[in-house]
Amino acid sequence: MPSSASIERSTKRCSPIADTSYFVPAASAEAEFREKKSRFLAILTPVAAPPSAQEALAGIRGRYPDASHHCWAWRLGAIAEERSSDDGEPAGTAGLPILQVLRGAQLCDVLVVVVRWFGGIKLGKGGLVRAYGEASRRVLAQARRIERFPIELLSLEVPYASVGAVKRLVHPPEVELTEESYGEKAHMVLSVRRSRLEAFRESLAELRIVPEESSPEGPAG
Repeated sequence: MPSSASIERSTKRCSPIADTSYFVPAASAEAEFREKKSRFLAILTPVAAPPSAQEALAGIRGRYPDASHHCWAWRLGAIAEERSSDDGEPAGTAGLPILQVLRGAQLCDVLVVVVRWFGGIKLGKGGLVRAYGEASRRVLAQARRIERFPIELLSLEVPYASVGAVKRLVHPPEVELTEESYGEKAHMVLSVRRSRLEAFRESLAELRIVPEESSPEGPAG
């Protein structure tokens, strides 16, 4: 891994609108092109957390130890944790262009590494920005995407007389019943897309049911 001083960090929603869907890659992909004798190999890898992203980056460095640069960016989570690195290229000419392409695609849980072999001809700052951006766009064009929806889990204690009414509020995939058990009252856990959460809570209030707890549960397909 490069030194921490060379890594840019930020956070930004995967989707520009809170609680709406975003996209994650379904599988790895690669794309390659050449610019003024420099070779650019872009590698896209699905990752779910910083340790897996770091492991994937280390693996790519190990596969291509002869490369001049291994520039990269990742976005993780619905509220995307973002990091990027120029890996020795002039500041802002490599990692940030890769990251901007990922942002534009609303793609998360993803690492893109662009490996460069210097061909002897300098591209200049503008040329580097264009080259790293183009490599990133090409690999994204090869990647199949899956739509994800941020969800919340609601835990309910439901009087038996209201069980049927609560079950009538279940409408997959927006509202799903994930657990149920029965004692003095019925205990239910429901998965609710955040875009439907306010309306669903209002429906529960009409039944005089207040969720015991609510917890974010990340994305659902």
